[in-house]
Amino acid sequence: MKDRIILAYSGGLDTSVAIGWIADATGAEVVAVAVDVGQGGEDLETVRQRALGCGAVEAYVADARDEFANEYCMPTLKANGLYQGHYPLVSAISRPVIVKHLVKAAREFGATTVAHGCTGKGNDQVRFEVGIQTLGPDLKCIAPVRDLALTRDKAIAYAEEKHLPIVTTKKNPYSIDQNVWGRAIETGYLEDIWNAPTKDIYDYTQSPEFPPAPDEVTITFKQGVPTALDGVELTPLQVIQELNRRAGAQGVGRIDVVEDRLVGIKSREIYEAPGAMALITAHKHLEDVTIEREHARFKATVGQRWSELVYDGQWFSPLKRALDGFIEDSQQYVSGEIRMTLHAGTAVVTGRRSDTSLYDFSLATYDTGDTFDQSSAKGFIDIWGMASKVASGRDQRVAGE
Repeated sequence: MKDRIILAYSGGLDTSVAIGWIADATGAEVVAVAVDVGQGGEDLETVRQRALGCGAVEAYVADARDEFANEYCMPTLKANGLYQGHYPLVSAISRPVIVKHLVKAAREFGATTVAHGCTGKGNDQVRFEVGIQTLGPDLKCIAPVRDLALTRDKAIAYAEEKHLPIVTTKKNPYSIDQNVWGRAIETGYLEDIWNAPTKDIYDYTQSPEFPPAPDEVTITFKQGVPTALDGVELTPLQVIQELNRRAGAQGVGRIDVVEDRLVGIKSREIYEAPGAMALITAHKHLEDVTIEREHARFKATVGQRWSELVYDGQWFSPLKRALDGFIEDSQQYVSGEIRMTLHAGTAVVTGRRSDTSLYDFSLATYDTGDTFDQSSAKGFIDIWGMASKVASGRDQRVAGE
């Protein structure tokens, strides 16, 4: 029996050509695996038939949209996951769920190797291969573009020579990856970081320059997870999809950033994540009224470290798993409603209410009914500033000697 290789299959030109390219280079049979994480486009059956038409001996397809929303997007939301304070980990969180299905397929079809379509200078090669090594330590990894010299020109020539059922147009100037959590655009003229993005690169968002009327939405959360919009109960996937539509119509969630890649280079990236950014904003505001001050400060540090680990392909690592435990515990009281206005590229919180709020009106008010004992403040300030006062006295004494 021939050896088998599992290929992470998108249905596009490069991975369609990779089926035959890998078979020719290795002599192995190729099993194509396509995973739907809400990227849109063609249905899975169409993708499956194309894989078979391009020479795959088997084609495994998985509708992982709810799995992705529940088990990957929601933990990211609870962590307020933003790499370097900007990037909502759009591609980074989709790789582990794809890896899970790749390893599952490898077991099901008796494969010894897993292949992916990443280049040798991006983050995704690390995310795929570290994940595969972790879940399937016995499996080998190859990347046709990186390891088997599969360039775009060669892919087009190969597809035409073999009459593969795939359109062989010249490469779009951009590299695009998308799922329900957002969309990532890079390369082409964007590599000159002085160039402003043009309107044609956007798909999930409309221009915020000429927005429709403001859109007010109320988001209900239960222990950190959104459960309803405007009182209508929805699944996490449905919440993200609906906010992608509503926030996207207002141009919310456009991000233009130069970020630090794991491989050591800085890269200019454009992101669209209307639903994700609206949800992270709402979630953070609900945490502000439900999580105690020191707990919240430390959680921000944990969230930053969590985001770095996920960006760096460490979704399955012991440290990330331990941080998950802290983050999950922090969400115990993060329940309630956030009212938000979506308009002209912004998502602005205008109201919050929660049965588990730590906001006490009688302590906060300056009007009649104030229960805060202001006479306690003087002694508190004296003690709070004591260490700095003593140190300052020492500094002045030494400077005068």
